[in-house]
Amino acid sequence: MIKKAHWENVFKTKSLNEVSWYEVVPETSLSFFKESNISKFAKIIDIGGGDSFLVDNLLKLGYNDITVLDISGAALDRAKQRLKDQSKKVKWIVADAADFSPPENYDFWHDRAAFHFLTDEQSIRNYVETVQKHLNKNGNLVIGTFSENGPKKCSGLEIKQYSETTMTDQFETHFEKIRCIKIDHKTPFDTNQNFVFCWFKKIM
Repeated sequence: MIKKAHWENVFKTKSLNEVSWYEVVPETSLSFFKESNISKFAKIIDIGGGDSFLVDNLLKLGYNDITVLDISGAALDRAKQRLKDQSKKVKWIVADAADFSPPENYDFWHDRAAFHFLTDEQSIRNYVETVQKHLNKNGNLVIGTFSENGPKKCSGLEIKQYSETTMTDQFETHFEKIRCIKIDHKTPFDTNQNFVFCWFKKIM
C-alpha cells in the first residue's frame, strides 16, 4: 500500500512531461514490436504502462487487443483521458506487477521500467513465474530496466540494475534470448538514463 500511495501521488502531482519516462514516440519499445512481426490480433500486455504513449502508438499501428497494467489508477486515468473514445479499445488493469494474476494469456509481454522496481527475491520470483505461466509458447517478452551504468533510483525509489547476463539469468529456464541492447534515454530534464532492453521468446 505504501508503494501504491507513492505512485498515486506521483501521477496526481506531476504533469505528463515532468516525469523522466516521458516519450511521445517510444522508439525502442516499438522497434521490438515491428521486428517481431506479430499479428495485429496478438494479445499484448504493457506492464507498468501508466500514462506512457506506447498504447497510443500501438493503436495507430493497428493492434487491437491491448492490456495496460499499472499500480496507479491515476496513471491509467490520465491515459484514458488522453485517448478519449479510443480508450474503450484497451483493457485497463490496476495492480502491482509483483503479485497480480493475469485474467488471460498473452502473445507479447512488454515491460519498460517496472521490473527493476522489484528489489526483493520473492517479488522477482513471483513476476518471473507469472510471465512463464501467462505468456503463450513462442510469445515475446521484452523487458527494459536501468543498466549497471544507469541510475540507482527512480522517482525516489530504489531499483535493481541489470546487465544482459543478469537479466538473461532470470528468464533462462523457459525463454530463449533473442538479443539485448543498451540505449540512453534522454529525459525531459536533459539527463541521460542508460537502459538495457532484452528480448526473449517463450520456448517451454
